[in-house]
Amino acid sequence: MPLPHPKLWLQAKDYLLIIFGISLYGLGFCAFIATAPDQVVIGGMAGLSQVVDMLSYGVFGFHIPYSVTIFTVNIVMLALAWKIVGRTFVIRTLFGVVVITVMFAVFQPLFTKPPVEGQTFMDIIIGAVLCGLGIGLVFIHNGSTGGTDIVAAVASKKSNVSIGRAMMYFDLSVISSSMLLKFILMPDFNFQAAVPALVYGLITLFVIPFMADMMINTNRMAVQFTIFSPYWQEIATAINNEAQRGCTVLNGMGWYSKKEVKVLLVMCRKIESVTIFRIIKSIDKDAFITQAEVNGVYGKGFDEIKLKMNKPKAAKTNAKTGTPVVDLDLPARPEPTAKII
Repeated sequence: MPLPHPKLWLQAKDYLLIIFGISLYGLGFCAFIATAPDQVVIGGMAGLSQVVDMLSYGVFGFHIPYSVTIFTVNIVMLALAWKIVGRTFVIRTLFGVVVITVMFAVFQPLFTKPPVEGQTFMDIIIGAVLCGLGIGLVFIHNGSTGGTDIVAAVASKKSNVSIGRAMMYFDLSVISSSMLLKFILMPDFNFQAAVPALVYGLITLFVIPFMADMMINTNRMAVQFTIFSPYWQEIATAINNEAQRGCTVLNGMGWYSKKEVKVLLVMCRKIESVTIFRIIKSIDKDAFITQAEVNGVYGKGFDEIKLKMNKPKAAKTNAKTGTPVVDLDLPARPEPTAKII
């Protein structure tokens, strides 16, 4: 069945922004991080491809392109995570894997030296910021660059760990393994000389997830409006029709005037707040309004609550009679008592 035009446009817009986000990620890594003179290894699938290349060159004497490692490992991880992350995420991740493979194949030969020569710290910071913004943009539109993103998505669905924190744990293991490989494969390995690369890698470890979380959370920021106006019916109807947001009408009373008033309670995304203000001002420029930021809004039209629920323990029963068995080793729950104040 063909998709309606608005929905088709939203799907196309998502894929275009996924391509743009992956392009930012590929540019940040290939241009600014991979060309650093200190052989900085970052986390994620890009860092893992660096480790694989390092291992293949140290053991077999030839290089494995980053794009080959990224494509191969991602296909394996997606096959394992199919049932957990869902069909839509897998399809968009496959799309992302193909795009990032192409981007790495294009960008890697183009950049052989850092854009800001002699400023390794600036190269690492710029590259990490671009990588984090790219990953965050891809996640906002339900896509993925693969690799660490798959691990982060699985962790986010199965636990209360945020996407940025799950990425940080995985990236730390990749950076640690790169230092271990350097120690094993290089007989003249000098740990003191490798400290700058380790420090730069740890900087990316914090900057990339931070930027990704900031990008995701900024898109999800919500505000709460409390509106007092005698034209509350017109305002509520306009918010429903023009802003596509719901309103809750509360009964109140002004204590000074002793008159009953109607109060509108509205929840919306932060980026929609200007639209709400314009609607109110066009109907009642003297309306009394309060606006407050809220940490999270969950439910219809907003975010979904993701919590790992504990499974209830099955009650023990007698095999012969089928009656419940009370475990006498457990302490008895005390009876509630009234406290006199």
